[in-house]
Amino acid sequence: MNVATQPAAPGPVETVGVALRSWTPRQWVAAGLFTVAFALLIGIPTVLIPNPVFGREIPVVAWNYPAWIATSVLAGMLAATYVRPRRLAGAPGAVDGGALAGDAPDEVDRPSRLGMVGGVLTWFAVGCPVCNKVALLALGYSGALTWFAPVQPYLAGVALLLTAGALVVRLRGQVACPVPAVPAVPRG
Repeated sequence: MNVATQPAAPGPVETVGVALRSWTPRQWVAAGLFTVAFALLIGIPTVLIPNPVFGREIPVVAWNYPAWIATSVLAGMLAATYVRPRRLAGAPGAVDGGALAGDAPDEVDRPSRLGMVGGVLTWFAVGCPVCNKVALLALGYSGALTWFAPVQPYLAGVALLLTAGALVVRLRGQVACPVPAVPAVPRG
């Protein structure tokens, strides 16, 4: 009796690995640029990067830097999942500008929402607890130090999980549901 078995579906780690190996240099460069942009966007106002524009009353805590860097890398990679590989002119599916015909933005893109929430939580997590106007207005100075500051590491953890989860969903979608190439329509 010969029983045919189907191979097991790849797990999330294998799927993410396949997706990342399929990235083009353009996507890796975009990931690097987006990582730097996100790091600057968070690091300058929270004074993780010292600057003359913003100040910080409570010194930076040691865990702020790894949380900030890890979230910046994940956010940069997440943003790069929205960069399409450039297609050669005349190749099947090629359209001016490298976009595919029929492409339309997703009406509901949950991974990007998770990534945005992760970015906002990162800002709250690594920022000065008493410089944060929301925490200061809601809790007062002593409340921000007593209640908000101890919660910040947990916010950083949630931010990392949300951003990593959004990245995994986007990368798995690149492998599990690849967009079929649409033939170019000749212009006449």
